[in-house]
Amino acid sequence: MLSTTDFRRGLKIEMDKIPYEIVEFQHYKPGKGGAIVRTKLKNVLNGRVVEHTFRSGEKVDKPDMTTQDMQFLYREGTDLVFMDMGSYEQVHVAGDALGDKAGYLLDGMEIQVLLYNGRVIDLNLPASLVYTVVQTEPGVQGDRVGNTTKAATLNTGITVQVPLFINEGEEVKVDTRTGDYISRA
Repeated sequence: MLSTTDFRRGLKIEMDKIPYEIVEFQHYKPGKGGAIVRTKLKNVLNGRVVEHTFRSGEKVDKPDMTTQDMQFLYREGTDLVFMDMGSYEQVHVAGDALGDKAGYLLDGMEIQVLLYNGRVIDLNLPASLVYTVVQTEPGVQGDRVGNTTKAATLNTGITVQVPLFINEGEEVKVDTRTGDYISRA
């Protein structure tokens, strides 16, 4: 059990059998009555943000969440196949369950996954990764003024905006949190 005095940003709590992550919290003491804690909570399963007010000292449950080292093996249709690094057991995860993060996975990549009641719900990706550009339009010679960009499809299937001088076959570094181009690799 967790108390409202334990609240901090990023803490995961469980209410009504649903896991939430605390996005914001504010301790508030009105003129009369007991203190309250106003929070913004992000539903870990679907990403929706809700506001909730707790009485000071109120208890909430701690969710059954663990992190585990796994290796991403391959895509099978819309599913993603991971292997537990300890038991070598394969786990199939629906691609839409991980949202945009699924597009940044490279075959053979070792990552930490977040499990809720034994089910994969999130990935801890590195801040940036290197990808190969497989399709983009060629840049126009002399068109280098400003920071104009063009769309480029990477080897995982995602599309990012890159500078005009990037060509097919080149490796680029991409920020996995925002999906922005960082530099050539």
